[in-house]
Amino acid sequence: MSFLSVKEMISGAQEAGLPLWEYIMVSSAEEAGISTEKSWEMMAMRLQAMKDADAGYNPALRSRSGLVGGDGGRMLNYARSGKSISGDFMGEVISAALRMGECNACMHRILAAPTAGACGVLPATLLSYAKKFDTSDDEIIRAMYVSAGFGTVIAERASIAGAEAGCQAEVGSASAMAAASLVYLHGGDEQQMAHACAIALKNMLGLVCDPVAGLVEVPCVKRNAAGAVNALAASDMAMAGISSRIPADEVIDAMAAVGETMPASLRETGNGGVAASPTGIKFREEYFGK
Repeated sequence: MSFLSVKEMISGAQEAGLPLWEYIMVSSAEEAGISTEKSWEMMAMRLQAMKDADAGYNPALRSRSGLVGGDGGRMLNYARSGKSISGDFMGEVISAALRMGECNACMHRILAAPTAGACGVLPATLLSYAKKFDTSDDEIIRAMYVSAGFGTVIAERASIAGAEAGCQAEVGSASAMAAASLVYLHGGDEQQMAHACAIALKNMLGLVCDPVAGLVEVPCVKRNAAGAVNALAASDMAMAGISSRIPADEVIDAMAAVGETMPASLRETGNGGVAASPTGIKFREEYFGK
Protein backbone atom coordinates (compact mmCIF):
# COMPACT_ATOMS: atom_id res chain seq x y z
CA MET A 1 0.00 0.00 0.00
CA SER A 2 2.69 2.46 -1.05
CA PHE A 3 0.58 5.48 -1.89
CA LEU A 4 2.86 8.38 -2.69
CA SER A 5 0.20 11.08 -2.56
CA VAL A 6 -3.31 11.71 -1.29
CA LYS A 7 -4.23 12.88 -4.77
CA GLU A 8 -3.03 9.59 -6.29
CA MET A 9 -4.85 7.56 -3.65
CA ILE A 10 -8.16 9.33 -4.18
CA SER A 11 -7.95 9.31 -7.99
CA GLY A 12 -7.03 5.61 -7.91
CA ALA A 13 -10.18 4.83 -5.94
CA GLN A 14 -12.31 6.88 -8.33
CA GLU A 15 -10.81 5.19 -11.40
CA ALA A 16 -11.39 1.77 -9.84
CA GLY A 17 -14.97 2.69 -9.00
CA LEU A 18 -14.44 1.75 -5.36
CA PRO A 19 -15.07 3.55 -2.08
CA LEU A 20 -11.79 4.89 -0.72
CA TRP A 21 -11.69 2.46 2.20
CA GLU A 22 -12.16 -0.52 -0.12
CA TYR A 23 -9.55 0.68 -2.58
CA ILE A 24 -7.09 1.02 0.29
CA MET A 25 -7.97 -2.46 1.56
CA VAL A 26 -7.59 -4.06 -1.89
CA SER A 27 -4.28 -2.27 -2.52
CA SER A 28 -2.96 -3.26 0.90
CA ALA A 29 -3.96 -6.90 0.43
CA GLU A 30 -2.36 -7.07 -3.01
CA GLU A 31 0.89 -5.57 -1.76
CA ALA A 32 0.98 -7.97 1.21
CA GLY A 33 0.09 -10.95 -0.97
CA ILE A 34 -2.97 -11.84 1.07
CA SER A 35 -6.70 -12.01 0.41
CA THR A 36 -8.98 -9.09 1.21
CA GLU A 37 -10.71 -11.40 3.70
CA LYS A 38 -7.43 -11.89 5.54
CA SER A 39 -6.73 -8.17 5.43
CA TRP A 40 -10.14 -7.46 6.96
CA GLU A 41 -9.53 -10.08 9.63
CA MET A 42 -6.23 -8.43 10.56
CA MET A 43 -7.83 -4.98 10.74
CA ALA A 44 -10.61 -6.39 12.92
CA MET A 45 -7.92 -7.74 15.26
CA ARG A 46 -6.45 -4.23 15.48
CA LEU A 47 -9.84 -2.82 16.40
CA GLN A 48 -10.21 -5.46 19.09
CA ALA A 49 -6.76 -4.58 20.43
CA MET A 50 -7.89 -0.95 20.78
CA LYS A 51 -11.06 -2.03 22.56
CA ASP A 52 -9.17 -4.37 24.89
CA ALA A 53 -6.65 -1.69 25.83
CA ASP A 54 -9.43 0.77 26.60
CA ALA A 55 -11.47 -1.76 28.59
CA GLY A 56 -8.37 -2.89 30.50
CA TYR A 57 -7.46 0.57 31.76
CA ASN A 58 -6.84 0.67 35.50
CA PRO A 59 -6.80 4.16 37.06
CA ALA A 60 -4.83 2.79 40.00
CA LEU A 61 -1.83 1.92 37.85
CA ARG A 62 1.18 4.20 37.60
CA SER A 63 4.10 4.08 35.20
CA ARG A 64 7.39 2.85 36.60
CA SER A 65 8.67 6.42 36.72
CA GLY A 66 5.57 7.61 38.55
CA LEU A 67 5.12 10.45 36.06
CA VAL A 68 1.79 9.30 34.65
CA GLY A 69 -1.22 7.28 35.68
CA GLY A 70 -4.74 7.91 36.90
CA ASP A 71 -5.43 11.01 34.80
CA GLY A 72 -7.63 9.12 32.36
CA GLY A 73 -9.86 8.12 35.27
CA ARG A 74 -9.89 11.63 36.68
CA MET A 75 -10.89 13.07 33.32
CA LEU A 76 -13.63 10.49 32.84
CA ASN A 77 -15.15 11.28 36.22
CA TYR A 78 -15.03 14.99 35.45
CA ALA A 79 -16.53 14.51 31.98
CA ARG A 80 -19.44 12.60 33.50
CA SER A 81 -20.00 15.10 36.30
CA GLY A 82 -21.82 17.52 34.01
CA LYS A 83 -19.32 20.25 34.82
CA SER A 84 -17.03 19.87 31.82
CA ILE A 85 -16.27 23.05 29.90
CA SER A 86 -15.91 21.17 26.63
CA GLY A 87 -19.00 18.99 27.04
CA ASP A 88 -19.66 15.32 27.59
CA PHE A 89 -18.49 13.95 24.25
CA MET A 90 -15.25 15.89 24.04
CA GLY A 91 -14.58 15.07 27.68
CA GLU A 92 -14.97 11.38 26.88
CA VAL A 93 -12.58 11.71 23.93
CA ILE A 94 -9.97 13.45 26.08
CA SER A 95 -10.32 10.79 28.75
CA ALA A 96 -10.00 7.97 26.21
CA ALA A 97 -6.82 9.48 24.77
CA LEU A 98 -5.30 9.84 28.23
CA ARG A 99 -6.27 6.30 29.18
CA MET A 100 -4.63 4.83 26.09
CA GLY A 101 -1.45 6.86 26.54
CA GLU A 102 -1.24 5.77 30.16
CA CYS A 103 -1.74 2.14 29.14
CA ASN A 104 1.30 2.51 26.91
CA ALA A 105 3.38 4.10 29.68
CA CYS A 106 2.33 1.32 32.06
CA MET A 107 3.51 -1.33 29.58
CA HIS A 108 0.08 -2.62 28.67
CA ARG A 109 -0.75 -3.82 25.18
CA ILE A 110 -1.80 -1.00 22.87
CA LEU A 111 -2.15 -0.45 19.14
CA ALA A 112 0.52 1.77 17.60
CA ALA A 113 -1.55 4.10 15.45
CA PRO A 114 0.72 5.01 13.80
CA THR A 115 3.20 4.85 16.73
CA ALA A 116 3.14 3.87 20.39
CA GLY A 117 3.74 7.47 21.42
CA ALA A 118 0.62 8.53 19.49
CA CYS A 119 -1.45 5.47 20.38
CA GLY A 120 -4.26 7.41 22.06
CA VAL A 121 -5.51 9.62 19.23
CA LEU A 122 -7.16 7.18 16.82
CA PRO A 123 -8.72 4.91 19.49
CA ALA A 124 -10.04 7.89 21.44
CA THR A 125 -11.79 9.36 18.43
CA LEU A 126 -13.05 6.16 16.80
CA LEU A 127 -14.22 4.34 19.93
CA SER A 128 -15.87 7.47 21.31
CA TYR A 129 -17.55 8.13 17.96
CA ALA A 130 -18.83 4.55 17.82
CA LYS A 131 -20.30 4.89 21.29
CA LYS A 132 -21.96 8.25 20.62
CA PHE A 133 -23.40 7.37 17.21
CA ASP A 134 -23.96 3.62 17.77
CA THR A 135 -21.64 2.76 14.90
CA SER A 136 -21.02 -0.86 13.92
CA ASP A 137 -17.62 -2.52 14.11
CA ASP A 138 -17.68 -2.96 10.33
CA GLU A 139 -17.98 0.80 9.81
CA ILE A 140 -15.17 1.48 12.28
CA ILE A 141 -12.97 -1.02 10.44
CA ARG A 142 -13.68 0.76 7.16
CA ALA A 143 -12.71 4.02 8.84
CA MET A 144 -9.48 2.41 10.00
CA TYR A 145 -8.63 1.59 6.39
CA VAL A 146 -9.16 5.25 5.54
CA SER A 147 -6.84 6.28 8.37
CA ALA A 148 -4.27 3.73 7.22
CA GLY A 149 -4.30 5.11 3.70
CA PHE A 150 -3.66 8.67 4.81
CA GLY A 151 -1.08 7.44 7.30
CA THR A 152 0.75 5.59 4.55
CA VAL A 153 1.03 8.74 2.45
CA ILE A 154 2.39 10.67 5.44
CA ALA A 155 4.93 7.94 6.13
CA GLU A 156 6.01 7.81 2.48
CA ARG A 157 6.23 11.57 1.87
CA ALA A 158 7.43 12.63 5.32
CA SER A 159 7.75 10.59 8.51
CA ILE A 160 5.84 9.14 11.44
CA ALA A 161 8.90 9.02 13.72
CA GLY A 162 9.45 11.56 16.47
CA ALA A 163 13.19 10.94 16.33
CA GLU A 164 13.16 11.98 12.69
CA ALA A 165 10.63 14.83 12.53
CA GLY A 166 9.41 15.62 16.04
CA CYS A 167 6.01 14.99 17.60
CA GLN A 168 4.31 16.55 14.57
CA ALA A 169 5.20 13.26 12.86
CA GLU A 170 3.62 11.19 15.63
CA VAL A 171 0.68 12.91 17.29
CA GLY A 172 0.33 15.20 14.26
CA SER A 173 0.12 12.25 11.88
CA ALA A 174 -2.28 10.40 14.19
CA SER A 175 -4.50 13.46 14.39
CA ALA A 176 -4.56 13.82 10.61
CA MET A 177 -5.39 10.14 10.20
CA ALA A 178 -8.17 10.38 12.78
CA ALA A 179 -9.64 13.50 11.19
CA ALA A 180 -9.91 11.80 7.79
CA SER A 181 -11.50 8.70 9.28
CA LEU A 182 -14.04 10.76 11.25
CA VAL A 183 -15.11 12.52 8.06
CA TYR A 184 -15.62 9.12 6.45
CA LEU A 185 -17.75 7.95 9.38
CA HIS A 186 -19.85 11.11 9.28
CA GLY A 187 -20.66 10.71 5.59
CA GLY A 188 -18.11 13.05 4.06
CA ASP A 189 -16.56 12.53 0.64
CA GLU A 190 -12.94 11.88 -0.28
CA GLN A 191 -12.10 15.55 -0.80
CA GLN A 192 -13.48 16.39 2.63
CA MET A 193 -11.34 13.62 4.10
CA ALA A 194 -8.29 15.17 2.46
CA HIS A 195 -9.20 18.62 3.75
CA ALA A 196 -9.63 17.26 7.29
CA CYS A 197 -6.25 15.55 7.09
CA ALA A 198 -4.59 18.75 5.87
CA ILE A 199 -6.25 20.98 8.47
CA ALA A 200 -5.37 18.64 11.34
CA LEU A 201 -1.74 18.30 10.25
CA LYS A 202 -1.34 22.05 9.69
CA ASN A 203 -2.50 22.64 13.24
CA MET A 204 0.29 20.40 14.51
CA LEU A 205 3.16 21.67 12.34
CA GLY A 206 6.29 22.33 14.36
CA LEU A 207 5.24 20.21 17.34
CA VAL A 208 8.50 19.10 18.96
CA CYS A 209 9.34 15.76 20.53
CA ASP A 210 10.73 16.55 23.99
CA PRO A 211 10.04 13.63 26.36
CA VAL A 212 11.11 14.27 29.93
CA ALA A 213 13.93 11.90 30.87
CA GLY A 214 13.54 10.33 27.43
CA LEU A 215 10.37 8.53 28.56
CA VAL A 216 7.24 8.46 26.40
CA GLU A 217 5.17 9.92 29.21
CA VAL A 218 5.50 13.70 29.72
CA PRO A 219 4.33 15.57 27.70
CA CYS A 220 3.43 12.73 25.34
CA VAL A 221 0.30 11.38 27.03
CA LYS A 222 -1.46 14.75 27.24
CA ARG A 223 -0.47 15.54 23.66
CA ASN A 224 -2.54 12.54 22.61
CA ALA A 225 -5.57 14.28 24.10
CA ALA A 226 -4.70 17.45 22.19
CA GLY A 227 -4.31 15.46 18.97
CA ALA A 228 -7.71 13.82 19.45
CA VAL A 229 -9.47 17.14 20.07
CA ASN A 230 -7.67 18.64 17.06
CA ALA A 231 -8.98 15.78 14.92
CA LEU A 232 -12.53 16.55 16.01
CA ALA A 233 -12.13 20.22 15.12
CA ALA A 234 -10.55 19.46 11.74
CA SER A 235 -13.21 16.90 10.79
CA ASP A 236 -16.06 19.22 11.75
CA MET A 237 -14.52 22.06 9.75
CA ALA A 238 -14.21 19.81 6.71
CA MET A 239 -17.79 18.57 7.13
CA ALA A 240 -18.95 22.20 7.35
CA GLY A 241 -17.53 22.78 3.88
CA ILE A 242 -14.37 24.52 5.05
CA SER A 243 -11.41 23.63 2.86
CA SER A 244 -7.70 23.64 3.45
CA ARG A 245 -6.20 26.28 1.18
CA ILE A 246 -3.04 24.18 1.05
CA PRO A 247 -3.58 20.67 -0.40
CA ALA A 248 -2.95 17.71 1.85
CA ASP A 249 0.12 16.53 -0.07
CA GLU A 250 1.72 19.96 0.20
CA VAL A 251 1.00 20.10 3.93
CA ILE A 252 2.67 16.70 4.33
CA ASP A 253 5.68 17.96 2.38
CA ALA A 254 5.78 21.03 4.61
CA MET A 255 5.80 18.80 7.66
CA ALA A 256 8.76 16.90 6.24
CA ALA A 257 10.61 20.16 5.60
CA VAL A 258 9.90 21.42 9.12
CA GLY A 259 11.19 18.14 10.53
CA GLU A 260 14.42 18.44 8.56
CA THR A 261 15.13 21.88 10.00
CA MET A 262 14.16 20.94 13.54
CA PRO A 263 17.16 20.87 15.93
CA ALA A 264 18.21 17.41 17.10
CA SER A 265 17.45 18.47 20.68
CA LEU A 266 13.77 18.67 19.73
CA ARG A 267 13.58 15.25 18.11
CA GLU A 268 13.14 12.67 20.87
CA THR A 269 16.54 13.13 22.48
CA GLY A 270 15.15 14.45 25.75
CA ASN A 271 17.57 17.38 25.57
CA GLY A 272 15.24 20.22 24.57
CA GLY A 273 11.81 21.67 25.14
CA VAL A 274 10.17 20.79 28.46
CA ALA A 275 12.71 17.98 28.88
CA ALA A 276 15.34 20.70 29.34
CA SER A 277 13.25 22.68 31.83
CA PRO A 278 14.56 22.85 35.42
CA THR A 279 11.89 20.44 36.61
CA GLY A 280 12.49 18.10 33.65
CA ILE A 281 16.23 18.02 34.34
CA LYS A 282 15.65 17.50 38.06
CA PHE A 283 13.40 14.52 37.41
CA ARG A 284 15.84 12.98 34.95
CA GLU A 285 18.67 13.25 37.51
CA GLU A 286 16.50 11.81 40.26
CA TYR A 287 15.31 8.94 38.09
CA PHE A 288 18.51 8.03 36.30
CA GLY A 289 21.12 9.65 38.54
CA LYS A 290 23.55 12.41 37.62
